[in-house]
Amino acid sequence: MNWITNYVRPRINSIFSRRETPDNLWTKCDDCGTMLFHREVAENLNVCTNCGHHMPIGPRDRFMALFDGGVFTEVSVPAPTPDPLHFRDQKKYPDRLKAAQKQTGEAEAMLVGLGEIGRTPIVAACQDFSFMAGSMGMYVGNAIIAAAEEAVKLKRPLILFSAAGGARMQEGILSLMQMPRTTVAVQMLKEAGLPYIVVLTHPTTGGVTASYAMLGDVHIAEPNALICFAGPRVIEQTIREKLPDGFQRAEYLLDHGMLDRVTPRTELRDELINITRMLLRLPPAVRGDLPAPDPGGELDHALSDDTDTPKK
Repeated sequence: MNWITNYVRPRINSIFSRRETPDNLWTKCDDCGTMLFHREVAENLNVCTNCGHHMPIGPRDRFMALFDGGVFTEVSVPAPTPDPLHFRDQKKYPDRLKAAQKQTGEAEAMLVGLGEIGRTPIVAACQDFSFMAGSMGMYVGNAIIAAAEEAVKLKRPLILFSAAGGARMQEGILSLMQMPRTTVAVQMLKEAGLPYIVVLTHPTTGGVTASYAMLGDVHIAEPNALICFAGPRVIEQTIREKLPDGFQRAEYLLDHGMLDRVTPRTELRDELINITRMLLRLPPAVRGDLPAPDPGGELDHALSDDTDTPKK
């Protein structure tokens, strides 16, 4: 009896009470520390439902939320020469690329897509900060040029989401050359009379801020995004002074005339639709569509009954 009580019964209870709990069901907010259910966070576009903190979001998830019905066509980007400098630090450059590709599932640090927002055709480009800190290499330069050429060819506006730690040091001077290349691509849009809208997300720094990220017709930023060329820590060490609170954050730059808007991610799609259609001189977007009534349906019968009834 003791053997059954002490061993068999606990063993049976442990088998039937065992539950497999996935590790990714909950997400902790980096700002307030609240534990959030993963589905709730995803539905809110990776924005904390408690404090409104904007957590990172991948390019494909952003495009799914941006384009009508989440439908978009990916634009192919010419692949640059791999490892042109044969660079090596703690790892070889090709090994770092393979690790980033495995981690993110993306080929490189920028995704370009075609689609519609509010039934307005656009071209969109989005940087992926999780891919080697969204660093600007030759592929990113090629992607922006491809996006600009596609926009000019199709006569569509270009919306770019920036998120980068700056130039990619593994490509040296070739990375820095993407600054003038992307500037020329933006000029192509301006000469074609097409809108170029930039959404600056956290963080946008370095050579990206010094080139295509600050050349838009309209600049929108997500709340509390860090936007700068040199970071606040570097500036404090250089000038040996304490910087103001919120220095180089989106709200500070808005107050000092560097930005046009600071818009939460959950409201960004509607904002982009309004601005895009305004710049294209189009009427406001239709907020909802009603299906056409079926011939001989209930609505027709109701109307015929009303018209056949004599008025008193």
